[in-house]
Amino acid sequence: MKRFVLLLAGLLVAFSLSAQENSAYLKAEELPDAVVFLPPPPEDGSAKFSYDEAQHEWGKTQREGDRGVRARKEGTTNVDTMAVMFSPAFGITLSEATTPKTMRLLKRSIKTFRLAASKPKLAYMRLRPYVFYREGTLIPEYEEDSRQTGSYPSGHTIRGWGMALVLAQLNPARQDEILVAGYEWGQSRVIAGYHWQSDIDASRLLASACFARLQACDKYLEDVKEAREELKELLEHAD
Repeated sequence: MKRFVLLLAGLLVAFSLSAQENSAYLKAEELPDAVVFLPPPPEDGSAKFSYDEAQHEWGKTQREGDRGVRARKEGTTNVDTMAVMFSPAFGITLSEATTPKTMRLLKRSIKTFRLAASKPKLAYMRLRPYVFYREGTLIPEYEEDSRQTGSYPSGHTIRGWGMALVLAQLNPARQDEILVAGYEWGQSRVIAGYHWQSDIDASRLLASACFARLQACDKYLEDVKEAREELKELLEHAD
């Protein structure tokens, strides 16, 4: 019986440590409050909303061909899949098998970024473009699930731009390529018809604010250091 209790205690400790390693770096209340520092989404009929409408029409013109294919692929929220898609811009293949410490950093960072989106989404509950216009999207299989969720800001864009910022911090030599990939990730949501342009722009600001806050988080900085060491070793072996 005593042996069983010790085994159970060990399993609980291991589970607790694993949960900590996969948790967000900060609590939601520690992150910048988008409802306070960002303006609300544009009102219908305003000049700013006219720009949203124009960008929505532009997005629909991009759905054919390679850009449309890319927009569909970038509809994912799976961090492992995202890392693979950012790998060409980053210059190194990112995966649990090849870069486990970097993947841990990315997963915990994105969980942190996502926390900041919940409050403004609930506060504004903005209609998504395809709901507003009663039309289809480039990714119809997600329409029903997303119909009841707020459009402002874009959780997909917060993930994509957030990942780009973290990766650019790790590999500044590739920062331009990484940031282009992160920018286009957000534009894919306009092309897909799931977000207004102002949703995307606000999401980039919110992700950037969260990224700045993470620079004051010791655990985040420790993981950045470990990820850099991992990547340095990979680059040295590649040479």
